[in-house]
Amino acid sequence: MALDTHSRTLPAARLRARGRSVARRTFASLEYPEYRAFWFSLVLMMAGINMQMLARGQLAWELTGDNFFVALVGAGFAPPVLLFSIFGGVLADSWDRKRMVQFGQLVVAVIAAGVGISIQTDTISVWILLAAALAQGTVWSFMMPARQSLIPELVPKPQLTNAIALSASGMSLMTLTGPGLGGLSYAILGAGPTYFVIAALNLAAFALMRGVPNVQNASPGGRRPSEVLAAAGDGLRYALRNRTILFLLLLLVATTMSSMSFRSLMPAYADDVLGGGAQLLGVMMSMIGLGALFGTLFVASLSTTIRRGLVLLAATGLSAIAILVSSWVSIALIAGAAMTVLGLGDAGRRSLNASLLMEQSDEAHRGRVMGIYMMNFGLTPLAAIPLGILAEQTSLQLAFAVAGGVLATAVLAGTVGTRRLRGL
Repeated sequence: MALDTHSRTLPAARLRARGRSVARRTFASLEYPEYRAFWFSLVLMMAGINMQMLARGQLAWELTGDNFFVALVGAGFAPPVLLFSIFGGVLADSWDRKRMVQFGQLVVAVIAAGVGISIQTDTISVWILLAAALAQGTVWSFMMPARQSLIPELVPKPQLTNAIALSASGMSLMTLTGPGLGGLSYAILGAGPTYFVIAALNLAAFALMRGVPNVQNASPGGRRPSEVLAAAGDGLRYALRNRTILFLLLLLVATTMSSMSFRSLMPAYADDVLGGGAQLLGVMMSMIGLGALFGTLFVASLSTTIRRGLVLLAATGLSAIAILVSSWVSIALIAGAAMTVLGLGDAGRRSLNASLLMEQSDEAHRGRVMGIYMMNFGLTPLAAIPLGILAEQTSLQLAFAVAGGVLATAVLAGTVGTRRLRGL
C-alpha cells in the first residue's frame, strides 16, 4: 500500500518541481540586482507614459473638441523618433548609457511638470501639448536606444532573451493598466495633478536607475556633428551588410506596415464591423494587451536550447493569422479571441526580434542598431496612412486582408530564404 501511495505522489512532486523550474526560468533575470533596479525603473516610467497618453488625448479633446487636433497631439512624438533615433544610437555607442537614460527621465519629468503648471495656471493650450509631445519624442529618440542596448550589460548572455522579454512584459503590464490608472487619476484629481503624478513617476524611475552600473562604450566618433553623421552612416552600412540583422529589421518594418497599422483602424472595426462602440473598442484593446502580457511571459520562459528564430517566425505568423481572421469575422467573441492571438504574436515577435538584434550586433554597433530598431516606433503613425486610404477606397475587410497578407508573405520569405535565422 505504501508503494502505491508513493507511486501516486511521485508524479505530482515532479510536476510541482517542474512548475517551480519554469517559474524560476521565466523570472530568472530578476535575480540580478542591477537588472531588477532597471526593470522596476522601466515599469514606473512606462506607467507614467501610458497615463500621459490618456491624459494628453483627453485634455486635447477638452481644449479643442476637434478630432484632428487630438490625433495630431497623439502622433506628435513620432516625427522626432523617426528622425533622431539613429543619432540616439550613435550616442549610446559612445556615451554612458545609464546617464543617458537618467537624463532622459529627468527631462520627461520636467516636461510633465511644466504641462501640469501650465494647466494649474490656466495658460495651457493645444499648442503647448503638441510642443510637449514633440519634445518628449525627441528625448525618447535618444533615451530608448541607450536603454535597450544597456540590457546586455546587466545579465549574462544566455539570459538576454529572458531579460528583454521581462522588460517587454513590464511594458505590456503598464499598457494594460496604465490608461486605467491615468483615467482614474484624471477623474479624481484633475488634469494638472495627474501630470504632477506622471512627473513623480519619472523621478522615481530616475532614482531606481542609481542601482544600475555605468556603461560606456569606447566606440570612436559621436562627439562633433561630422562624427555623428559618419557614425550614423557606418551603423546603417553595418546593418545592411549583415543579412540576419537586415532581415530582422525588414520583418520589423513589415509588422509596422501591417499589425501596428491594423490597430489604428480598430475604432472603425469595433463600430462598423462588430456593431459596437467605444466600450467594445476598449475590450478589444484590452484583449490585445492581455495577449501581449502572456506572450512576453512565454518568451521569458523559453529554454536556451529553443531555436528562437523559428519561434520568432511562428509568433509573427500568429499575428498574420489573427489579422486575416479579423478580415472576415463579424462576431465580437471570435474577434476578441483573434485580438488575444494578435497580442500574443506581436509580443513574442517584438521580444525575440529585439533580443536577436542585440545578439547579432557587435558591441561597437549595438546602440546604432537599436537606434534603427527604435525608428520603427516613429514610422507607425505614418504607416497607418496607406492602410487607412485603402480602407476608405475599398473596404475595411479588404484592407485587413492586405495587411495580413503582407505579414504572412514576410513570414514565408523568412522561413524559406533565411536559413541562418531559422537556426538561431
